[in-house]
Amino acid sequence: MAPNDTARTTDEAGEGSVVRRKAARYAVPVAVAGVAAATIGLVPALAASGDPDLPDITAQELIAKIAASDTEQLSGTVKISTDLGLPSLGGLAGDAAGSLAPGGGEGGSSASPDAKLMELASGTHTLRIAADGPDRQKLSILGDAAEYSVIHNGADVWAYDSKSNEVFHGRDAEAGAEREHPAPKELPTTPKALADEVLKAAGETTSVTVDGTARIAGRDAYQLLVKPRQSGSTVDSVRIAVDAENGVPLKFTLLPSGGGKAVVDAGFTKVDFSRPAASTFDFSPPKGAKVTEADELNSRDKGEPKHAEGLKGLEGLGLDGMAGQEGQGVNVIGEGWTAIAEITAPAGKGATAPNAGDAPPEAQKFLDALGDPVKGDFGTGTVFKTRLVNALMTDDGKVYVGAVTQDALVKAANAAK
Repeated sequence: MAPNDTARTTDEAGEGSVVRRKAARYAVPVAVAGVAAATIGLVPALAASGDPDLPDITAQELIAKIAASDTEQLSGTVKISTDLGLPSLGGLAGDAAGSLAPGGGEGGSSASPDAKLMELASGTHTLRIAADGPDRQKLSILGDAAEYSVIHNGADVWAYDSKSNEVFHGRDAEAGAEREHPAPKELPTTPKALADEVLKAAGETTSVTVDGTARIAGRDAYQLLVKPRQSGSTVDSVRIAVDAENGVPLKFTLLPSGGGKAVVDAGFTKVDFSRPAASTFDFSPPKGAKVTEADELNSRDKGEPKHAEGLKGLEGLGLDGMAGQEGQGVNVIGEGWTAIAEITAPAGKGATAPNAGDAPPEAQKFLDALGDPVKGDFGTGTVFKTRLVNALMTDDGKVYVGAVTQDALVKAANAAK
């Protein structure tokens, strides 16, 4: 990173192709929701009062302070509020997405972390977290009359849903080992993990400045303001409150360029940097609980899981990895905050988009609520929108997706024609 106040920010024709196109019809909006859910940590806007008077510091110095932070022990409470602009469909959106998630849907486990991910994509949640180095972490989602916890303790990863009395158990694989359900090495809900994802991609497309101070969870903090220099992004800014003493991000807020409240607010309301008690990470399945081993789910998924054909080519999507995997037919247009992933079906331009009504009723309702028809030099297509990630699916079988506006997607599709 330069020493200044900037930071950088595929259906085969023939038998079986119709099934794939039908599945892709509703896989697109679900994938968009999944990409958006994967970014839930990008934000915290909790009220601050009594802004402290701290020594002056440059943005470069503050970024260096974050990078140098070696704090590995902490515990506390995090509040997350997420508003991705998804339609209100009761449990339909969650059901559609859950059936596509590993471990979710029929034959899975309600305690599987994959089945719980989408719950954090909307509404307000209170989380209790604890960490003691890279091998011991615990995350609990607190409900009114239930609690869901994920505990990583050495070689074991446990997840427990008190509402259903179900337990998920997996083993932490060795580094580089391939597995269907990898054990998380780091809790993705902490402001630090989120800040790292933004700052590691820093470059000339981003402006980074220090924008005052704040008092967060009873601690003095500097506020780092990250803004795109490019137009066309759905991101207006990211604000990171950094602990003035140890450099740990305490709060992370992402505001959309369309205005209104934050897409996601995530920050500590309480935090303690002393080592948590070892018993914090102990877990034994409660009496009578149903226990599902990760290997059981893996063996069930050896064949094509439900709807898997329609997800191929979409599984590599992500704000931090839009290039996808080799052979997926993914091309990245642009750079920085306005990068767009162009995904081409293997059948290429000869492929046609599926007709309306091809998807199951629940997924079709979700699709219709998200999608708007558009026209351009590329022909016709449908735009699926959230407040953060948008996607354009054209009738010739291409998908354009990114944290960019509808106009940017249409412009990219026109240019690629």
